[in-house]
Formats: sequence, C-alpha cells, structure tokens
Amino acid sequence: MNIQKIIKIGALVIGLIAVYFLVRIMMLGDEAIETDVANQGLLTSFANLAYVVLAIAAISTIVFSLVNLVSQPDKLKKALISIGVFALVLIVAWFASSGEERVLDEGKILSANGSQMVEAGIKAFYILILLAAGLMSFFGIKKMIS
Repeated sequence: MNIQKIIKIGALVIGLIAVYFLVRIMMLGDEAIETDVANQGLLTSFANLAYVVLAIAAISTIVFSLVNLVSQPDKLKKALISIGVFALVLIVAWFASSGEERVLDEGKILSANGSQMVEAGIKAFYILILLAAGLMSFFGIKKMIS
C-alpha cells in the first residue's frame, strides 16, 4: 500500500472522529455542557484529539524538513548559515542589554537574569526588524535602478 493512501485514510479517520465530537457537542448545547460535569468529558476528548493532530503535524513537519535538509547539502549549508546569523543577532542583543532586578506589578521580583533575557529579546526583535527593512530597501532600490 502506498504511503499517500495510508496518510489519506488516517486523515479521513481523524476527520470523521472530529466531526463526531463536533456534532455531539453541538447537539448537547452550551448550557448542558456548562452545568453537567459528565458532559465536559466530551470537550476534553475533542481537545485531546486536537492535541494529537497538532503533535502529528509538528512531528511530521520537523522530520520531513530534516530529511530534506540532510538530502540536499546546499540547502543544509544555507540553513546553517541562517541559524548562525540568528545566533549572532541573539548574542549581540544579549551583550547589548543590561539586567537589573525589577519589582513587577503583582509584587513579585524579576531577577536580573530574567530582566536581561527580556531586554535581549526586545533588542533582538529590533535588530531583526532593522535588518529586514534594510534588506527590503536595498533590493527594492537595486530593482528600481536595474
């Protein structure tokens, strides 16, 4: 049996199970689910099915991406360069930020390390925005000139 047929049959089964749960939830109605604890198990089953589908999608995406990268060395090289540039941006943002202990609104204390991580994340976001805007401007101007 072909792998595509197996995937289609699996998707069909998951879809039919989801439709079954959806129809049962719609037939019960909001009030019955809110008042009776026994009916809330139906929502839990529906949520668990969604978690399973999300896990299948995430795992298959990661596996097929890694297989694609390993099978094509030029794409692997570009991916590693991109990861290296991103790591460099994070390192620059980390060393550009200063961490100091802060008191939050709830009275809790944010540690100096936590404060530095938050500030580094914000600075990395700004650096990435500037890089994206700069690259779009550069290639836009280059395209207009040629």
